[in-house]
Order: sequence, then C-alpha cells, then structure tokens
Amino acid sequence: MPNLDHSAMLAVALDEARKGLSEGGIPIGAAIFDAEGKLVSSGHNRRVQNGDPSLHGETDAFRNAGRQRSYRNLIMVTTLAPCWYCSGLIRQFGFGSVVVGESRTFQGGIDWLRSLEISVVDLDSSECESLLGEYIRNHPEVWNEDIGQE
Repeated sequence: MPNLDHSAMLAVALDEARKGLSEGGIPIGAAIFDAEGKLVSSGHNRRVQNGDPSLHGETDAFRNAGRQRSYRNLIMVTTLAPCWYCSGLIRQFGFGSVVVGESRTFQGGIDWLRSLEISVVDLDSSECESLLGEYIRNHPEVWNEDIGQE
C-alpha cells in the first residue's frame, strides 16, 4: 500500500461503528477506499436494527459501494478483524488490502487472509477494542449471535 493515512481511514469506520451503537446495534464499522485513499463507501453492522443476519459492517460497506469493475485495488477498512463470512467476501471479490482496527477481541479469518497473500494491516486500536469490549460486556448474547456462538 502506498503512504496512506490508515488512522484517518479507520476514523471513518469508527464513525460508522458509533452510528451503529447509537441505533442500538453492534458497534462495528467498515469503509472501503480506493488505492489513493479516496472514500468509496462506508457502512456498519445493522443485524440488530434490520433483523438481517447477513448485514455485518463489511457487507454493508460492500453493498453501499455498488458494482465495481474490480476490487483488487480497493482497501477494506474495518474496526474489527473480519469474521469468516466477511473474510470470504474479501476473498471472493479479490480485495487486495484490509486494514483492521483491532484483532484482540476477535481474530476471525485474519490469518487465512494473510495466507492468501492479502495485505492485512492491524492497527491494534485501543479505541476500537474498548468500544466493542464494552458492548460485549453489556450484551454478550447479541455478540455471540453475531459471531455464530451459542
């Protein structure tokens, strides 16, 4: 990746995560940028708000981006390491790069993405970790549902 301001990119995803929390949902946000760092789209987890189990932050940003000729030069930025479902989306559509806010709370498919030679930058953001961590402490059943745990 060229010299991009990953923190500024993450700030967009964090704004989306906060928006989701203010709507009563899980605070996970995502944004898609082009190779020059221009915002293409953003979104947030709306599983709770919309009653749609497929509406994770990454899929919301992906849908909001509309059709793209190619995803190879796009960067998926997400406040949390993508789950297996979202990692599959990143792989399926050939995103070349992923910027992750943090992966301490949840690892998802981050190692798998790296094994596919997809560039993964983990910013290890304490802000991302505390935002989601507080939500998980207050709503463990919703979090477990989100990640497919019983």
